[in-house]
Amino acid sequence: MSIFHLHPQIQYMSRKLTYQGKALLLGFLCIALWWVLPAVVKRFSRVGVYEFQAPSWVAMSYLKDLQAYWTDRNRTENELIEAGIDLARLNAAYELRNQQTDILEREVKALEGLLDLPSLPEYRYEIARVVRRDMNAWWQQIIIRKGRRHGIREGQAVVYAGGVVGRIEQVYEHTCVVQLLSSPNFRVAAHFENDLRPIQFNGGINQILHDPKASLNNVPPDIFIPANQSIRVISSRLGGSFPDGLTLGYVQSLSPDASGLFQSGIVTIDPRLLSIREVAVLIPFHESSSMTSPK
Repeated sequence: MSIFHLHPQIQYMSRKLTYQGKALLLGFLCIALWWVLPAVVKRFSRVGVYEFQAPSWVAMSYLKDLQAYWTDRNRTENELIEAGIDLARLNAAYELRNQQTDILEREVKALEGLLDLPSLPEYRYEIARVVRRDMNAWWQQIIIRKGRRHGIREGQAVVYAGGVVGRIEQVYEHTCVVQLLSSPNFRVAAHFENDLRPIQFNGGINQILHDPKASLNNVPPDIFIPANQSIRVISSRLGGSFPDGLTLGYVQSLSPDASGLFQSGIVTIDPRLLSIREVAVLIPFHESSSMTSPK
C-alpha cells in the first residue's frame, strides 16, 4: 500500500491538527497586530468597546432599582412602621453626631487661625449607584452610574459607610471605573488611629468569594498590638485625594519585614466592600465651582 493512502482516521487527525495550527497562527497574528498598533488606536478601540457595553450595564442597574421599588411597595404596614421607627432612631443619632461635628469644626478653624495653618480641603459628595463588579485575583474594580458630566475626575476618592472604597481610575461620559482599595495596584499613605506617623497601605491579591485583605509596609518598629486586639488603619491627608480619618481596615498582628528596620502586617477590610450598591465620590469644592453642573 502506498504511503500516500493513509488510514482515514490518520487523515482526519492530520486535518484536525492543521485546523488547530491555523487557529493558533491566527491568534498569534492578532496579538502581534495589536502589539504594533499605535497607542491612540488601542485607546480609541478600548473606549469604543466600553462605551458600547456601558448602556446595557446602566439599563440593568435601573431595572434592579425598579424591582427593588416594587418589592418595597409590597411590604406590609407593620413592616413599614418598624422601618420608620428604626429610621427615626438613626436620624436622632445622626443629629447628635452632626452637632458634635459642628463643634469640632469650629475648634479646628479656631486652631487654624491661631497657628496660621492652611485650611483643610473641603468636598461635596456625589452619590452614585454601582452597576457592575469585576472581582478577580489580579484586579478588583466596580463601575458606577455617574461620570464626567457630574464633575467626576480621575484620582478622586470614593467612600461609603464603612470608610474608603477606592479611587476613580477611568472616567467616561456617564460612567466611571473605581479601583477598589483591595486591588493589587492600589497604594495610599495611611496611619494608625492613635499614631500620626505615616505608613504605606497596599492592596493585595484576593481570592474570589473571600473577605478582602491588604497589607501594610513601613510600620515603625515600636508599635505593638496586644493579643486578641486590633488597631484601626485610617487614611492620611498625605495620600492626596483622601481626607484624614477614613477607615481602611484593621490589623491584628505585625512582624518584622525583610530589612529588619520596619514592620509589616495584613489588613482585614470590611467585607461589605464586595457587596456595596451605592458609593459617594469626594469632589473638592474648588473643582466643582470651576465647572457648571448639568441640569
